[in-house]
Amino acid sequence: MEDLKVKKQEIRSQVEKKLDALSKKEIKEKYGLIEEQLFDFANFREAEVTLLYVNHPHEVDSKNILKYCSESAKDIVLPLFTGENNGTRLYKINDIEKDLKPGPNNILEPDPNRCKPVPIDDVDIAIIPGIAFDEKGGRLGIGNGRYDRIISKLPVTARKVACATEDQMTQLIPMESHDKYVDIIITDKRIIYKI
Repeated sequence: MEDLKVKKQEIRSQVEKKLDALSKKEIKEKYGLIEEQLFDFANFREAEVTLLYVNHPHEVDSKNILKYCSESAKDIVLPLFTGENNGTRLYKINDIEKDLKPGPNNILEPDPNRCKPVPIDDVDIAIIPGIAFDEKGGRLGIGNGRYDRIISKLPVTARKVACATEDQMTQLIPMESHDKYVDIIITDKRIIYKI
């Protein structure tokens, strides 16, 4: 168990180092290619309720994805992580400029005073963040297990999609019993289907 935690941290560090070596221009180009593929992806286009994220460093920037969904009149849902047993509540975002407030680590999150709660069963597609991925849909996040818990509660019909640069793809993510896989990974060069 301890060996797996060490291995996961090594993978995180390797991927972060690769990403840090890229220029801002390279990163922007890669994110643009990912966004093009995501916006053209049938499951994404057809989804009415889209679970998104606000990125941490070393995760694909979600700003343009949020903006696109807002302009496309999709229902945007974001998680609000609560201290109660590491719980999660989903909230519908109507205005990405006004409905978000700084949370832990200064990452924007829904303001529950402005946003309406949404049942997780309403989600059609979930765009799941991560730092590293493998071709089997294994993912490695920042290490707090929050998105593993979200994935486990999503309806079976909801596609779990990750966006990643090829620099974030790795041979094999060591997965523990509580770790959850994504169905599809959209990179700057390809779409990987696990399903």
